[in-house]
Amino acid sequence: MSEIVKRLETTGVAVWLDDLSRELLTGGELGRMVRDLGLKGITSNPTIFARAVSKGDTYDGQLRDLARRGVGAEEAARLLTAYDVRWACDVLGPVYRATDGEDGRVSIECDPRLAHDTEATIAEARSLWWLVDRPNLFVKIPATEEGLPAISAALGEGISVNVTLTFSLDRYQRVVDAFLTGLERAVAAGHEPARLASVASFFVSRMDTETDRRLDAIGTPEARRLRGRAAIANARLAYEHFERMLGGERWQALAALGARPQRPLWASTGVKDPAYPDTRYVDALVAPTTVSTMPEPTLRAVADHGRVDGNAIRGTYEESRETLAELARVGVSYDDVVRALEDDGVARFTKSWHELLQTVQGGLSSGG
Repeated sequence: MSEIVKRLETTGVAVWLDDLSRELLTGGELGRMVRDLGLKGITSNPTIFARAVSKGDTYDGQLRDLARRGVGAEEAARLLTAYDVRWACDVLGPVYRATDGEDGRVSIECDPRLAHDTEATIAEARSLWWLVDRPNLFVKIPATEEGLPAISAALGEGISVNVTLTFSLDRYQRVVDAFLTGLERAVAAGHEPARLASVASFFVSRMDTETDRRLDAIGTPEARRLRGRAAIANARLAYEHFERMLGGERWQALAALGARPQRPLWASTGVKDPAYPDTRYVDALVAPTTVSTMPEPTLRAVADHGRVDGNAIRGTYEESRETLAELARVGVSYDDVVRALEDDGVARFTKSWHELLQTVQGGLSSGG
């Protein structure tokens, strides 16, 4: 394993891969990444699966069989993605067992078209939980207004949850509240809290992409000086709230029953602007009890030349608050940015889901 990845582990950061495809599974590459790069988990989303199914011929055999049975595109897409996630869960099974369920997790996303429908999202979470049927599964539920009660409901039924599309500090606080409510319901229903797990995926680089675009439009020297500072400040302040949660009475009562904390997961860590270092969003957010999920190029860059010098968040909260205040002073509305990012995130995943269905339908129509 890379010495840099070892230092991340020592600091309390779990390294996950933000990618999944049949090619990674059939060729054994996923297993090698677990062994050689210290991979501890996997996140997936509709965009990842749309890209995976559209490449090559690795899904053709299953598509032929599904076509012969008259299966429609919606069901076929679910079966194909669940198959990959189940297989990945088995590859990560040894990590899951070695970490007593802390890691070795693989995520599958609820249909993004349901992001604003609470009851349908709950039904989807139940369906995915039994369809994949692995204890190291995470069902991804978005942190939309309608997603928040679905998070509590799923956890209350004993379903481990990855909360996705979290951008704002206010919404993250409500995600934490939904997590605590869900665990309290699970305990009341007789579920063992130690068997439940959750992460809150806080998106990073997209924050800079949107904020930098607005700063460039403003164009003043003060605005240009703030480029590339919003995302890291935002994430660090989310971690401050995580630390406050750990000291709160609700969490302490649950921890006494063996519950695990909902770890912050830094998502969207791939650098979008080539002017920034390629390990920027990993290096700056090293802190205990966190997950950093990365696309493969970022993972390999971190393993090669990432900078890990202990806790990178400690002592940064006042500076981070001042960064957000400076952004407001030059005319960048935080509330408007995070609202736009959530709307765009749901729209992007919905578009990818439609692309996945179109690709699957094409494969079914041609018999694979």
